[in-house]
Amino acid sequence: MSVTETVRVGDEEIILETGKIAKQAHGAVVVRHKKTMILATVVCAHGQQTADFFPLTVEYREKMAAGGKIPGNYFRREGRISEREILTSRLIDRSLRPLFPKGFSTETQVAVTVYSADAQSDLEGLGVIAAAAALQISDVPFDGPVAGLRLLRRNGRFRPLPNPAEAQLPDCDMDLVISQSRAGVVMLEGSALVVPDEALIQAIEAAGQFIAPILNGIEALQRAIGKEKKPFTKPEENPELDEAVRLAGEEKLHQAMSEPQKHPRHEAIEKARTEVIEALQSETYTAQAIGASFDHLIKQVARARILNGQRMDGRKLDEVRPITCEVGLLPANHGSALFTRGETQALVSATLGGIKDCQEFETLFGTEEDHFLLHYNFPPFSVGEVRAQKGPGRREIGHGNLARRALKGVMPSITSYPYTVRVCSDITESNGSSSMATVCGGCLALLNAGVPLKAPVAGIAMGLVGEGDRYAILTDILGDEDHLGDMDFKVAGPLEGITAVQMDNKLGSLPRELFKSALAQAAAGRKHILSVMQPTIDAQTGKTPEHAPRNMTVQITPSRIGQLIGPGGRTLQAIQAKTGAKIEVQADGSVVVMGKGEASARDAVRMIQDISIELEKGGLYMADVVSIKEFGAFVRIAEHEAMIHISDLAEGRVESVASVLQVGQRILVRVMGADEKGRLKLSRKAALNESELSAKNY
Repeated sequence: MSVTETVRVGDEEIILETGKIAKQAHGAVVVRHKKTMILATVVCAHGQQTADFFPLTVEYREKMAAGGKIPGNYFRREGRISEREILTSRLIDRSLRPLFPKGFSTETQVAVTVYSADAQSDLEGLGVIAAAAALQISDVPFDGPVAGLRLLRRNGRFRPLPNPAEAQLPDCDMDLVISQSRAGVVMLEGSALVVPDEALIQAIEAAGQFIAPILNGIEALQRAIGKEKKPFTKPEENPELDEAVRLAGEEKLHQAMSEPQKHPRHEAIEKARTEVIEALQSETYTAQAIGASFDHLIKQVARARILNGQRMDGRKLDEVRPITCEVGLLPANHGSALFTRGETQALVSATLGGIKDCQEFETLFGTEEDHFLLHYNFPPFSVGEVRAQKGPGRREIGHGNLARRALKGVMPSITSYPYTVRVCSDITESNGSSSMATVCGGCLALLNAGVPLKAPVAGIAMGLVGEGDRYAILTDILGDEDHLGDMDFKVAGPLEGITAVQMDNKLGSLPRELFKSALAQAAAGRKHILSVMQPTIDAQTGKTPEHAPRNMTVQITPSRIGQLIGPGGRTLQAIQAKTGAKIEVQADGSVVVMGKGEASARDAVRMIQDISIELEKGGLYMADVVSIKEFGAFVRIAEHEAMIHISDLAEGRVESVASVLQVGQRILVRVMGADEKGRLKLSRKAALNESELSAKNY
């Protein structure tokens, strides 16, 4: 039986359908918006429990046929998953994962596929809705409903499910994806152009109003055709074993967790684990069962200590770890920085390139360009591990995208700063919030490269531990606090406001009042980090290093573009070969010159101006005498060459050209126009009483 529900979200209409396509999946929903059609399916390997984690896989894919395109690769079929698809998969995953029951460990797969795409539809938000609806009507245990959507703020007003092109408009200052359940915020991610912290609260409240009808529609769909949820029983507990492990290991854990350094603390915890297992292992209690109980005790002890104000490294709940900053330590790079916060460290470089060095990527609706790139790398040595390095994974792509959003909000426009800029962050040490260290280090590296940021930016990660009515909000969380806690909330921006935000939680939903408290504490932490960075920021000269490329822009008349390029491009190629600069000519006559250094760029600009100048009738110019004939002299103004007849050299009769001029002499001339053949006519006689100061000098 096919069932359809129609919901209105602001001015937009969304249709939810089920029972027609993919009926063998455990849950399948089609979401339609305008010409867009997205299918989400859920399949669960019921009865097949894994040991100690929840193997949820979320895959969002876009079919190129959805945009009426044939893939541009060699095989002419969809290839490996793109970064955009990875980021959308992560958004969906983070919207769903917190709402599965604790202890659920059955392999589950959510597949979201775009089969038809309208350029006026926001595919990310619709993908979250489709996946949430498919899971809600399935037989998989799930504490929904939940829904998410993309939200833009333009001119102070919030708009849901926007046309993606709207995000590029100058009056759009917030771009967020927010997922909420009936109880509160589940997931949040987005960017902004330095908006006050209060604007984020307003966005969440507005999202709640827009999401409410979607939740109603999902529930209506579930009532009409939803399957009965499979029963889920939490893993059996053994109170006697848990008590024995507590008596044997609790004091040892308190001692171990008092060690402020990461690796000594982990070693002490593992030593305690070994001692407890050796003491309790018997025919009744296996080493595996004791170890599982001990892991549970670790979480209990750590959370209880935090709720009592005792963090693992001895800090106060709102205290930021010690910070050191250094710039320019990579002498051959255009800009570099080493940012260290506690046991987290990022080595960041900034590289400047030309406009054509941008990244081009294929989308359903055409090719897009990106002139600001940020690549985040997490090598295994940063956490003291041995692991194969196989390129960036989903986590690295997600962390890099978050840091890029944070810095993008303060980058100059491509028109005012015609460079492609790449930031590369290598995490050399990690113990919590390496993405926010990338933001801080990236800011310093960009300033070190002379990039004129609108304002310095810092980022901070917040955590949360909650038991019943007791909550503790943590500033600048450690890796262990992230693993054992209930929230990972990252906020980045300058002193004046926010440029990027990301929030995940394990509570299922985060009450809004608790979110407000975390946001206020994050603002204080972010300002503290900026105050520590400030002396290093003030020491920057704002100048591009001598060895860095220099961009200069010169405007020529569009009609002179052909002359600048020359036959077969030879004139332009000759300038590039002589100066070492890269030259990009735009259709409107703007010419962007990327020199190897300042001298290279200036030489190329001068040569371009020499070729492309327009001489004005009646204008005064300085000209170089290049040859002398009986009937006159040939002179050159920049790249323009013309003859001055002997009668136009001076007042009265001139017996010999050589008696008035010499080769190599620089003289003042006036442009008289052109003859019947279009040849330039110049006169020295008409300029004799003029000052050289009034001449245009090339």
